[in-house]
Formats: sequence, structure tokens, C-alpha cells
Amino acid sequence: MPVPLKTGDLLRERYRVHERIGQGGMGNIYLADDMRLEGRKCALKEVEHDRNLPEKILGEARDQFLREATVLARLDHPNLPKVSDFFSIGEKDYLVMDFVPGKDLRTLMLEARAQDSFLDERDVLDWAAQLADALTYLHRQSPPIVHRDIKPSNLKITPDGLLKLVDFGLVKVLAPDEETITIIQGQGTVLYTPLEQYGGSESHTDVRSDIYAFGATLYHLLTNQPPVDARQRFLHPAGQTMPRRINPGISPRTEKAILWAMELHPDLRPDSIETFRQYLFGTKELPQRPLSRSRRAPALDALLAPPESIIFGLSAILLLLSLIATLGR
Repeated sequence: MPVPLKTGDLLRERYRVHERIGQGGMGNIYLADDMRLEGRKCALKEVEHDRNLPEKILGEARDQFLREATVLARLDHPNLPKVSDFFSIGEKDYLVMDFVPGKDLRTLMLEARAQDSFLDERDVLDWAAQLADALTYLHRQSPPIVHRDIKPSNLKITPDGLLKLVDFGLVKVLAPDEETITIIQGQGTVLYTPLEQYGGSESHTDVRSDIYAFGATLYHLLTNQPPVDARQRFLHPAGQTMPRRINPGISPRTEKAILWAMELHPDLRPDSIETFRQYLFGTKELPQRPLSRSRRAPALDALLAPPESIIFGLSAILLLLSLIATLGR
């Protein structure tokens, strides 16, 4: 576990640590004061590499960080915190971003639930429109950038009502040959993670992975209940409750759009954030009926199948062979 920085620590003779505001398995996030720009607060995203890695692999990981940090530093969008600096100290790499004041959407949702109420759908759709703007901007970069960790706690609302998509911890740059590089290796947050993002199958994630997480986030915000994770839904398709059964105030269109975004197979989801936005906000008609499971590519189904289903299939085959042998005696 990384050793955290202490209050008062000074990095690069510029960033003085104020407090730790987040933590994970590979690093921490700190609130810091920019000593060169009086009054400016920033967020330091820390990444610590495994010091036991071979020197060559450690060097490659650092090169990846520097390449992607350079990409992030070029981004400029009102719904994204600005990455202003990046540097390395020992085994640790740091991204310096604007600190975003305000509450995150998970906090707002929990406050509504504590009052036995739901967030207003109009507010949630306003936030969704802003999130769609940010994701469209990321996905239209050359090469496209996929966030890979969209969730309520990564969406903050400033005191002026502006949504900010924070934490680029799992951001992935899609190279033209579809090979991928990731600042921090990880799977995202399980409740909002699509099947194709599990088990090291990063090469199969694309913009539709963000669409799944977008839909799962809207499900949680509007129902006060977390969505069933994708692997459990694969094994038990009827395990997730329809949003309007939990919150009848959700409009039918919004429910259908959420369920479409949360299709398990990426081919069944909207093909872009803009397509999803058009259906969510009523500028286009929703599909009459999603593609049936029988029309999915068998090879992709096998790829997405979790280990439990593979084991179940092998067990069934062995049982069938045993029965045939018994009957033949």
C-alpha cells in the first residue's frame, strides 16, 4: 500500500499538500495549494508503480504515463477539470488537475434517499446532458479517449451548477491499431463496469463501454439503488429490477434509454454518445425492440462469458457423457 504524503509536504517546490481527499490501491488524491499562483487549489492524482517490477517494465509503465498525461494536458472542455502539470518523484507519478469544489452526485443521491425521496428527473437529465457533452468531446479526440470509470462519485456539481467529470484514473487512449494503453491498470467500479471490461479484456473496450457506465449511473441516480453488476446479470438475466418499478416518477422514455445503454453486449447498445443523447432527450424514436440474444456473435458471447458460465457448461457436458455411458452398459 502506498505511503501517503503528509500535510505540509511540498512537491517540486510548488505544490503544498493540504489533505488527502481520496485513495485507492495504486495511489492517492490530495488537495494541494499551488504556491506559485496564490489562492489556487489543485488536486494531485498520485500513481505508485510496483517497485518490484523489472526495470524494463517499470520504464514502459512510466513512458505510458507520460504519453497519456501529455494527451490529457491538451484537453480543454468546461465539463472536465484541466490537467495543468505532471511529473514523477521516485516510483510515483503525479497528475495535477484543477480542484473541483462542490458535492458529487453520489452524495446528492444519498441525501435524497435519506429524505425518502428521489432526485428530480429534470435535474438528472440536465446533468446527463452535460456528461454527454464531456464524453462526446473525449470520444472525438484523435485517437479517441475512453474514461472507463464513470460513476456518481466521479461526477461533481460546482456551486454554479456545472457538472465536472473528474478522476482520469482509468482513462484509455484508443490507438489507431486498437492496441490500448492505460494510465492506471484497473477494472473500473464493478457496479458500473460492462462485461467487456472484466478479466483483462481491455482490448475489447471502446466508447460503448462508457455508454454502459453512463446508463448504469443514471439507473443509480434515479432509483437510489445500485444496478446489479454485469456478471451477475449475465448469469441471472432477470435479476435487475426495472427502474420504473422502483421509482414510478421516471418517464418511460428515460427508462428505455437507460436499459438500452445497459445492454450486456456492446453491439446492442447505442453506437455513440450522440446517438444515446438523441434517444434520451427525444429527438429520435427509441428502437422498437433490442436485438435478441440469438443474433449475437457466438465468438463474442464466449469471450464475454464469465468463468462461472464456462465451468457450468463443462459440467453439463461431463454429466451428459456420463449418462450416455451409463445407458450404454
